[in-house]
Amino acid sequence: MFKKLSFAVTTIALSATISIAEAADCKDVPTFAQLQSTLKIAQSQSNGGFGLHMWGTIVNRAGEVCAIAKTGAATGDQWPGSRVISAQKANTANSFSLPGLSLSTANLYSAVQPGGSLFGLQESNPVDTSVAYAGTTANFGTVKDALVGKRIGGVNVFGGGLALYNTTGKLVGAIGVSGDSSCADHNIAWRTRHLLSLDKVPAGVAGDKSDNIVFDIAADGKSVGGWGHPACGANSTEANTTVLSNAPIAK
Repeated sequence: MFKKLSFAVTTIALSATISIAEAADCKDVPTFAQLQSTLKIAQSQSNGGFGLHMWGTIVNRAGEVCAIAKTGAATGDQWPGSRVISAQKANTANSFSLPGLSLSTANLYSAVQPGGSLFGLQESNPVDTSVAYAGTTANFGTVKDALVGKRIGGVNVFGGGLALYNTTGKLVGAIGVSGDSSCADHNIAWRTRHLLSLDKVPAGVAGDKSDNIVFDIAADGKSVGGWGHPACGANSTEANTTVLSNAPIAK
């Protein structure tokens, strides 16, 4: 009886140790409630695209998922496949941004095309499928989402992922947003980051030295500056201009 009890206590203690070890350090990034509320506000505004519901993911600087939220009531109210994409985007923006230079996922599009300076990057850090598809769908986009506390990996190279810099300029993680056109995803991520006061970007490859999306792909299909992203319709530039006026980069 005593041996059985000792084994049970040891097992409980070991489980507690593992849980603590796997818990993400999320003190520097937004909570689930903060992400969900700001994502809903950002999605409801004029962003171009189709006005669809969105997924949003926050990772810390270690690449661990701290929160994943959705704007629709049910899992199927937004594209189911965009849940993992939002986490990929957050992982990418965090993985390829530095304390002194922010690269959005939108900035990577042209660089990873054949002949680009980062060709092959999108194959470099694959998604961990055992993490991406774990858990019940009823918990997707909630505080019980199985992604929370895990590293999903993945590299995404179109709009929607942005690094997070706090009010002192410290890089603390990233946000990934998915569920609409890639240009609208970028705009919604941009608005959400601004609402969270995590947009004190130190430098970037856009013309204003930020990590904004760059629309400079010429008639030959090549980006003039090497960091361009395709337009997602006739109003892409106009929609982004509106977003910039409403949510300027923190100085």
